[in-house]
Amino acid sequence: MTSCDKSSLRPAAVTLPHHLGFTVLSGLILLLLCTLLRAALLVYNRELIGDSPAAVFAEAFFNGLRFDLRLVVFVCAPLLLALLSHRAMAARRLQRLWLTGCGSLILLLGVTELDFYREFHQRLNSLVFQYLQEDLGTVSSMLWHGFPVVRYLLAWALATWLLYWLFGCLDRATRSAAGTHSGVSWYLRGTVFVLCLLVAVVAARGHLRQGPPLRWGDAYTTESMFANHLGLNGVLTLADAARHSFSAHRDNAWQATLPAKQAVALTREMLLTPHDSLVDAERAAVRRDFRPPAANTLPVRNVVVILMESFAGHAVGALGSKVKGITPNFDRLAEEGLLFERFFSNGTHTHQGMFATMACFPNLPGFEYLMRMPEGAHLFSGLPQQLSARGYADLYVYNGNFQWDNQSGFFSNQGMTRFIGREDFVDPVFMDPTWGVSDQDMFDRAAEELARLPAGRPFYALLQTLSNHTPYALPENLPVEPVTDQGSLNEHLTAMRYADWALGRFFEQVKQAPYYKDTLFVLVGDHGFGNRMQITEMDLSRFHVPLLLIGPGVQEQFGRRSRTVGTQVDVVPTIMGRLGATTRHQCWGRDLLNLPEGDPGIGVIKPSGSDQTVAIVRGGHILVQPKDFAPSLYRYRLGARAGAEREAAVDAQLARYLEAFLQTATDSLRRNTAGVVDPR
Repeated sequence: MTSCDKSSLRPAAVTLPHHLGFTVLSGLILLLLCTLLRAALLVYNRELIGDSPAAVFAEAFFNGLRFDLRLVVFVCAPLLLALLSHRAMAARRLQRLWLTGCGSLILLLGVTELDFYREFHQRLNSLVFQYLQEDLGTVSSMLWHGFPVVRYLLAWALATWLLYWLFGCLDRATRSAAGTHSGVSWYLRGTVFVLCLLVAVVAARGHLRQGPPLRWGDAYTTESMFANHLGLNGVLTLADAARHSFSAHRDNAWQATLPAKQAVALTREMLLTPHDSLVDAERAAVRRDFRPPAANTLPVRNVVVILMESFAGHAVGALGSKVKGITPNFDRLAEEGLLFERFFSNGTHTHQGMFATMACFPNLPGFEYLMRMPEGAHLFSGLPQQLSARGYADLYVYNGNFQWDNQSGFFSNQGMTRFIGREDFVDPVFMDPTWGVSDQDMFDRAAEELARLPAGRPFYALLQTLSNHTPYALPENLPVEPVTDQGSLNEHLTAMRYADWALGRFFEQVKQAPYYKDTLFVLVGDHGFGNRMQITEMDLSRFHVPLLLIGPGVQEQFGRRSRTVGTQVDVVPTIMGRLGATTRHQCWGRDLLNLPEGDPGIGVIKPSGSDQTVAIVRGGHILVQPKDFAPSLYRYRLGARAGAEREAAVDAQLARYLEAFLQTATDSLRRNTAGVVDPR
């Protein structure tokens, strides 16, 4: 036991000034801890600094100090309450344990956030709770094999011991030498308590002005998104996420601000085309009969959707990637089909990519994890609903376990019947201990299963890759060269190169199959991943993914490239437009190849987690709407020269469309009127 610890064995003798000193100095230690963790986050993710000047990050640290001060006030609240009692002030051992426990928790979350931010470009949020609600064995395996867990835990344990020792030294330094309590009257202690309470309230509010206390948007004071995020406090963002995640009142759902009829009218104006006729207009917002013109259909009878894990547009050569040679096979395939250059995922996680792509329903605030929520049991207007009704056979092939994200439950309810997952592979080339088999195994099995489908019956299939996900299910003897010159992105880009190789191998096989000439292949990324360029506060690189259509007559009829804006909710209407015949649906997207002349395309996107920032993209502009703050309009660029410039004025029509779309879709989901028919 150190000399600092031995002092705790002496009778507690704490005067009012000494207790105030212990409280203030303890708060300063915690403030220093938070600042050091912020510095660690900056250094660990330094690749995101880019060309931002040092002054920007100095401003971020100043903003962060205000948020840290709020956290310190909460932690030190029991010490402030102790001012009301001599006995409570003397309970230093309990105070030290409390401070050490809180500091240790702050440390643990700070260490965790180093890789969390590198992966998601977000401070700690509701994703933490969503992962904890999944299979804990899989989550534990992902963490164990994907990150240096032992090293982190040892560093955390050592730092916790250091904190306990430090608070012990502080305890010794702030005791009365006389060894007795001072006889301070209760009203003097009460007066000091009131004064301290006023100071604490001001510190917790973060400012002296009228209005709400410090909010996350107050950290957004620079042009650097990385700096703005640094200005936040991960413990507070996680606490806020917990409050919303476990609320029974869906506090985080989009709140209506427009008259219902006006919102519906604007949503219809945004989504309906001359080929749509409303059905049940009084009950359903955008339920319609879609009659695609025969001239824009294709001679196809089968549909294969390939959902590529983390297939970020910024790393795709055909979309202008600065990093060469990551997707040579996809680039060759792009020469055979129609590639959409301005296509975006509706969210930044796989489950959102799945339900947006296959169920054509958007990622909404408060319902980001729809497949696992009660509302996920509703029947939507997606591909299973549309094609099962036409007598199509179905197939879903996936590397992993279908229990993850409730995939089997959700897609079974939507109408799919045949699932090939992790447990169905025998003697695979590679089996990852966390997720499942490699992309090579998945594609090989998919080619076999597609070849076995009855020739006389049309089919649709969903093939989903997984190797391009931490901790990366890659064979030991890689068939591709690993990426070694892209810093923290090396593993991600290596996995993406491997996924691209497996994709190329799959097309070599299926091109020999008799059904190939009758099949529309739809290749789309489930979401992207962050890189050094954060385009607007939405980090648009995480949403930009390719959409590639390959099939007979695609290029002859529609060309090689399209700059029409689209999102994953547009996939199903676009597929149905190629198959032809009238279809009834309530997709929250449109057929991208049957838009009115001059329509640049439009789409609504939102990140995963509890971040309530939403955005709407139309043509070359994106309007970003943070919750409770004014929107911003940017002109964006993708590809090798990716970036964005803020426009002076906000597009009022885009802002109304965004508000109306989210309000109407949320209301339809809550009332269970978002499908082809109303529930009985």
